[in-house]
Amino acid sequence: MKKWVITLVSALLITNLAACSNTDKKDEAKPSTVSEEKSPAPAGEKTKLSYWTGDRHDSVYIKSVIDTYNSTNTDNIEVEYVVKTEEFNQAIDLAFASKQSPDIFRAKENTIQSFYKKGYIAPIDEYMTAEQKAAYPAMVDLNQFDGKMYSLPNYGSTMRLIYNVDLFKKAGIEKPPTSIAEMVEDAKKITAVGKAEGAYGFAQNFKGPESAFGRSSRVIAEASGFGGFGYDFKTARFDFSGFKDIINAFKQMKDDGSTLPGMESLDIDPLRAQFAEGKIGMYLSFSSEPGVYKDQFPAKIEWAGAPVPTIDGTVKGATGFLGGQWLTISADSPNKAAAWKFMNYMYGESILQSYQEQGFGISMVPAVITKAKTAEIKGIEGFMPNEHDGVWPISPAVNTEGKKYYDAFLEYMLQGGNLDKMITELNEQYNKALDKAIAAGEVKAEPNPEFDPAKLAGNYAK
Repeated sequence: MKKWVITLVSALLITNLAACSNTDKKDEAKPSTVSEEKSPAPAGEKTKLSYWTGDRHDSVYIKSVIDTYNSTNTDNIEVEYVVKTEEFNQAIDLAFASKQSPDIFRAKENTIQSFYKKGYIAPIDEYMTAEQKAAYPAMVDLNQFDGKMYSLPNYGSTMRLIYNVDLFKKAGIEKPPTSIAEMVEDAKKITAVGKAEGAYGFAQNFKGPESAFGRSSRVIAEASGFGGFGYDFKTARFDFSGFKDIINAFKQMKDDGSTLPGMESLDIDPLRAQFAEGKIGMYLSFSSEPGVYKDQFPAKIEWAGAPVPTIDGTVKGATGFLGGQWLTISADSPNKAAAWKFMNYMYGESILQSYQEQGFGISMVPAVITKAKTAEIKGIEGFMPNEHDGVWPISPAVNTEGKKYYDAFLEYMLQGGNLDKMITELNEQYNKALDKAIAAGEVKAEPNPEFDPAKLAGNYAK
């Protein structure tokens, strides 16, 4: 997987995304060849499909693509497009529990494993052509499980610190922070000059702790050499001690009054809206943000993306380059063949190419990388893969009986307590769940004493 992604992004950087597409305009949005299996709907009656996603940064574009499909497809298929909130994962669980799952839904690198284990997603090998199998590489544990394909890649995401250039200048800060100590100090300085106008130094979307920490502490930990989900690949054990300084820094900003009031109730879109209005100095997120501030929340400020700070200011690991999957078909859908026809349309080369060119993500599809033009969108330059980006191995997914680590960390940030004790208890809890999963044959976890997180970085620039 690492070698494949490195090759792709190397090609992306070498070409600088400058190669123009030779695609004939009449072929734009034209789906590739699909299976001839008929949809179950009687002649004249539409097959209605539902597509759920938690992505909002690309919703305007995706809605237009789906509207075009609904009005032009010759298979009598109509797709309902549903954008869910931060509770997307819980909504999927509830939908399957109540036998009301969507026909197609979005999977990510941190959800597709659990979706597979729960039996939510259907394999797509029988529908794929030989050309598609060659065009969309299989990535073990990211879109392929036990030799079967369950999704195909579209784009990958880099992780960055997003900051308000205007507020940084006003506070006399010359450059973005490179360490968490600098981040804490910068947040304090920004709040000092901005509070009178309702602007604060830092915020994160802590209404959804899993999402918030996945955008922030995870990436700081990975850049600092620690597994972003608390898993140590050297020992094959969970160890959350690498998060101690990071969570303490977040708590310090909260205690200093440097964070946006009510941050613990913020969803990601309200956070983005506040940032676009100039009320937040900095936060951490994905390379989807340029698209957000172009279409969703036009920014009224000067802003940019910068490398994430590390614990001590030095990069000892790699900032995770995420991706490898996109759409999946529900195992419970009675209209799998029709769902594939829609999914096949969405993976049409011209659609994926336009997706990148409009700045919604960095393609992971070879044919798109070689043809796509540079995205003409403000801020995208700060999110391009660099020498500190890299692909981390997949951490084992386990079901714990106690509090999730992200819920525990948020509780500590807001209420205080004994963080050392909390980390010890989390380690015991997660390793107990890991041992149980190993015994049940659900996961494999083997120590790798030679694992060096520093070697994950630097390959993208070669």
